[in-house]
Amino acid sequence: MAAFISCHYFSSIPAPQCISPSISTTRGTCLVDRRRSLWIRRFGPRCSSGKPHRFRPEHGQKGKSFSLKECGFSIALAIGLITGVPALAYPAGPVLPDVSVLISGPPIKDPGALLRYALPIDNKAIREVQKPLEDITDSLKVGGVKALDSVERNLRQSSRALKQGRDLILSGVVESKKEHGKELLHKLEVGMEELQQIVEEKNRDAVAPKQKELLQYVGGVEEDMVDGFPYEVPEEYRNMPLLKGRATVDMKVKVKDNPNVDECVFRIVLDGYNAPVTAGNFVDLVERHFYDGMEIQRADGFVVQTGDPEGPAESFIDPSTEKPRTIPLEIMVEGDKAPVYGETLEDLGRYKAQTKLPFNAFGTMAMARDEFDNNSASSQVFWLLKESELTPSNSNILDGRYAVFGYVTENEDYLADLKVGDVIESLQVVSGLDNLVNPSYKIAG
Repeated sequence: MAAFISCHYFSSIPAPQCISPSISTTRGTCLVDRRRSLWIRRFGPRCSSGKPHRFRPEHGQKGKSFSLKECGFSIALAIGLITGVPALAYPAGPVLPDVSVLISGPPIKDPGALLRYALPIDNKAIREVQKPLEDITDSLKVGGVKALDSVERNLRQSSRALKQGRDLILSGVVESKKEHGKELLHKLEVGMEELQQIVEEKNRDAVAPKQKELLQYVGGVEEDMVDGFPYEVPEEYRNMPLLKGRATVDMKVKVKDNPNVDECVFRIVLDGYNAPVTAGNFVDLVERHFYDGMEIQRADGFVVQTGDPEGPAESFIDPSTEKPRTIPLEIMVEGDKAPVYGETLEDLGRYKAQTKLPFNAFGTMAMARDEFDNNSASSQVFWLLKESELTPSNSNILDGRYAVFGYVTENEDYLADLKVGDVIESLQVVSGLDNLVNPSYKIAG
């Protein structure tokens, strides 16, 4: 049985040290004042390893950063967000998204909520139960016991939606999972009554844990509504390792030279419904123990990154072919029935499209790749540490350019404590391995 997520933490967390990427002059120079340059310096992650890398989130290679076109994009966006003046399109380039789109909200930043909303289901009744429960998070932002009035309204709305929509909810559950769905709905009803008691007792501290429990029941019902895998992966990728569903992974990291943190286990949920090739590739590598013993290779306050093996290779070399294994860029867009492969949303001119797995949450997990090759991702992965000014939640300049395939759902805050040289002791699939098809790790050699 997998060990439960835990972190051994001894005292207050020191503020992480940020190492900002330098601005290269090889492909153009940006002249900005200090205030705006901070925005640009915090965008454009680079690889942290000593050897030359092709893989990085957005211009990560040392010595390469922004082109003139990209500098124009960043400056226009920065000026627009600072001053409120709409950003203008740069010459000979695509029209930039409206600033109002970039800062519209409120964004969903909770990884659990993002995963629930990303499920391939269409059942309005369960969503009407879910949303008021999710909104309790915002209600709790109000100070003191006044927040409990809003929590009670959220609870009444959700409870009413459950009573009115129970039959519609059950009709959406897969037939073979009906009994499980009924059991979860019963637990949800009981839990709502318990939350009502918590509110009446004005026990504010007990609200959030109970909310999390109720949303887990809702998420379980929604997962029971998914009837098989919802689409066909393109033929050229069909024989790759594919995760047709979801999987949960525990990543145990040994932290060096930090008096505050000894070791930590991060729980990661991988979403193969929206990124089957990307998630399948990662699970396959986990089962090969590819990452076990590997160091964190970049940790600069913007991202944590790993996946570059020792030696000259920059990626996973498949022993059956003795060649690097690469995967295509894979982006699922809201409203689409299947992911987009091989092209960024910018390439396609879909500037206002919303991704199903956005870079909203602290600990968003994605694939690093070559700056000029959309289909060059292999084994290097990164976790976004925070919402910088150029990566605002809901719509940002990473969405649609990098393949997100999961979120850290427990202990994500401790990612900020990781440093270059900390060691991934193990990565273990604790559930969902049966959703992996074409597992290449089972091939001899």
